[in-house]
Amino acid sequence: MRRRPLGNTGLLVSAIGFGAFKIGRNQNMKYPQGYPLPDEAMVDVLLNACLDLGINYIDTAAAYGVSEERIGRAISHRRGEFVLSTKVGEFFDEGTSRYDFSRHAMEASVRGSLARLQTDRVDLLLLHANADDLRIVTQTDAVETLQSLKSAGLTRFIGVSAKTDEAARSAMDWADLLMIDYSPQDASHEAVMEEAHRRGIGVIAKKGLGSGHLNAEAAIKFVLANQHVSSLLVGSLNLEHIRQNVLAAG
Repeated sequence: MRRRPLGNTGLLVSAIGFGAFKIGRNQNMKYPQGYPLPDEAMVDVLLNACLDLGINYIDTAAAYGVSEERIGRAISHRRGEFVLSTKVGEFFDEGTSRYDFSRHAMEASVRGSLARLQTDRVDLLLLHANADDLRIVTQTDAVETLQSLKSAGLTRFIGVSAKTDEAARSAMDWADLLMIDYSPQDASHEAVMEEAHRRGIGVIAKKGLGSGHLNAEAAIKFVLANQHVSSLLVGSLNLEHIRQNVLAAG
């Protein structure tokens, strides 16, 4: 699979990245249909197949249920083969999300993530922001804490999974990458993506398939036609669908 530069990080990421939400959580989600969580054997096959297909970017989060620990069990032995990102700030307990961007909560969350992922550092660490993202990046300890975690070697690069253009633009002063919604039905953030690319900040596209509501092949081609996109995150529990996504990416 083709690989693209992730801003000025020096990393090359596959045009399609694997979004690992579905392997760990099936509550409070936006997909059109529910699904049972896969068993351990299926997760092992799925994640290893992704790497074998040339997908070298795996994205997860502390809020994705058992996703992190399953990644750790299935592919930590292949850690040198893929770029790994996780997120901090959102916690998912008993079917609901809560947010805590205090230094103590973020540091504890990252150390927990590393233990579950069976690694001593992640490549990318992002703020898992909600709709209040501008306040989070400008009026909390979150950015300073991310920077200290980077300095401590617990992550190589930092960024934010943003909701608004205002938060994304504010983050450009310190972020190595941005994760931004981008799909055929929502191209409203193109100007921010272009600005980030111009400033050497990596752009990861999320929700490119409209949480499963769009035609996968057409959506993938649309998103990856944008030269400012480093990688498009796609999540699936169907290995054949993943193969088709890789083919659609070219």
